[in-house]
Amino acid sequence: MSASTTPTPLISAQELAARIGQHDLRIVDLRHDLMKPGAGRAAWQAGHIPGALHLDLDVDLSGPKTGRNGRHPLPDPLGFAQVLGAAGIGDADHVVVYDDAGGAFAARLWWMLRWLGHDAVSVLDGGWQAWTGARLPVSVDGATVGSTVFTPRTPRPWTVDADAVASGLADGSLMVVDARAPERFRGEVEPIDPVGGHIPGARNRFMRTNLDEGGRFKPAATLRAEFEALLAGQPASQLVCQCGSGVTACHNLLAMAHAGIEGARLYPGSWSEWCSDPARPVAKGD
Repeated sequence: MSASTTPTPLISAQELAARIGQHDLRIVDLRHDLMKPGAGRAAWQAGHIPGALHLDLDVDLSGPKTGRNGRHPLPDPLGFAQVLGAAGIGDADHVVVYDDAGGAFAARLWWMLRWLGHDAVSVLDGGWQAWTGARLPVSVDGATVGSTVFTPRTPRPWTVDADAVASGLADGSLMVVDARAPERFRGEVEPIDPVGGHIPGARNRFMRTNLDEGGRFKPAATLRAEFEALLAGQPASQLVCQCGSGVTACHNLLAMAHAGIEGARLYPGSWSEWCSDPARPVAKGD
């Protein structure tokens, strides 16, 4: 498959294995631990899919933090394009991203590439566990692809800011869906951000609801039915996905794309940005 043919949002371990070594394939290891910076790269060094390079969520996929723009603000598109080019990812490449967290982090890069107009990107369904579970080859060698040029297009209008979220909830023009675990949404625990709870009016759909018991995405038809029930007749363009910092929210967007539902947007700052302003209201419970 070439980048001129838009790949499906998900790719199986067997499909990826059949493509290893093809000139237009770039594999990105996006394993990460929110509580242990550097753990993802250490995991990559210990063993990865052959040819995979490692990108870091905090360093490569995020912009500077101000204390008011969330924990993983989107980077400047031109700077991010330089990161991609330096990693050997070019305009004609099909990018396959994986992690070991059910796609929780891989979905962020999947979304960001499409945000910049690069549609030739897929997430490895089942991630690292699917690859090793199938006893496919593992490498400890570094990536050998040289730098290239990644040309960013004008970012697609796929984001909303805090003011748009607040006004959209107030007038009923937006539905906000929070991808965090239910106990974090309810404000019962908060291991990362300084304030617990959720944006008043937001609904909760834990990102792991998108996966089956084996850690792979549910069938497209199942996810379509679930999201259509959530939308309850509203167009997907009225749905805004958020989470703690705009990362796992992309998992819901990936699940929707797998189900054939497009048009929902991302609130990149998410809860970590929202709760940084004490003037913004906080809700707890369901």
